[in-house]
Amino acid sequence: MSEVKVFRVIGEIKKPNYQTDFRKEVRAIKPEDAVETVYTEIGSKHRAKRFQIKIINVEEVPPEEIEDFNIRKLTLGEKERVK
Repeated sequence: MSEVKVFRVIGEIKKPNYQTDFRKEVRAIKPEDAVETVYTEIGSKHRAKRFQIKIINVEEVPPEEIEDFNIRKLTLGEKERVK
């Protein structure tokens, strides 16, 4: 059985009238799944095609370094205190 990990995906969106950098934390089993999730979420939210989204870096994040409150709570559970 595989363990769910947290990945931080860093990249940029380049559209004709819109350009921005992004940094997103997602839960996935492997880095490829994390990238796929980011393509889906950012494509939906920003109406960006996959060729307009450039992934720069994907890294596994240890539980104590998770920045996203909801992901941290899901990963650490209710018993763990979130600061």
